Amino acid sequence: MSLNLAAVGQSVDAGTFSWDSSDAIRYALGVGAGAEDPTADLAFTTENTEGVAQQVLPTLGVVLGARERRPKLGDFSGTRMLHAEQSLELFGPLPVSGTARTTATILGFDDKGDDALAHMELTLTDESTGEKLAVSRSTVFVRGEGGFGGERGSSPAWQRPERPADHTVTYRTRTDQALLYRLSGDRNPLHSDPGFATRAGFERPILHGLCTYGFTGRALLHKACGGDVARFGRITARFASPVTPGEELTVHIWRDDAPEAAEAEGIETFRFRTRAGDRVVLDRGTFTTRKA
Repeated sequence: MSLNLAAVGQSVDAGTFSWDSSDAIRYALGVGAGAEDPTADLAFTTENTEGVAQQVLPTLGVVLGARERRPKLGDFSGTRMLHAEQSLELFGPLPVSGTARTTATILGFDDKGDDALAHMELTLTDESTGEKLAVSRSTVFVRGEGGFGGERGSSPAWQRPERPADHTVTYRTRTDQALLYRLSGDRNPLHSDPGFATRAGFERPILHGLCTYGFTGRALLHKACGGDVARFGRITARFASPVTPGEELTVHIWRDDAPEAAEAEGIETFRFRTRAGDRVVLDRGTFTTRKA
């Protein structure tokens, strides 16, 4: 059993996939939109409210195309993989419905000794216009697949600012949040089957990491972008600890001192961290707005 090192740099055209208004609404409900303040999220949870045009939560971009074909990381069991980091870059608001083409690429592997990190990228392109919609990059921790003689790799410097957060947002997840979120495509039984979760070492099914990511993206949209989806640029975070459905998520957001050039372009940068109780569940978060 080994990593598919020869696949580094290979891109696979995974074909096209489509989504519609209902898919966008299911995703929004799956990441808690409308639960705390229904009026704040009407544009994401309804398509027929007078005077409110439907919009798409930006982090839907990590779901679109995620189940399409991609290069194979290796011939090991999927149970040895753990989602470690996720980033998403948008190039404008996602359409409420559409068809996109997915290109998947293995960017590289880091040799961590006993284990390995695999870096992958998905590029979503609007099939009708040819315009790039989003780039989704994920890092997967692979147990027992290190020691192949590769570079160890490094992570960008990140430090929590030594001051209170500029914004703090708390959302309570529902006890059935994972059951709602799985309707967007991730049917892993770890998030729905009590017996499977117990065998995996958990007392009960846990929340999808990308669901916590979506809750956090909502907080950043409202606080860093003023609710304007056109200003949502790039979000990156590391998964640090699992969440149990029903727990409260608190997102702490700090504005960085942006370089003058970035400020002149109307771009702001932020750091963030998401906690559930006394546990950090999303760490090393960075967020950059777009010029609307």
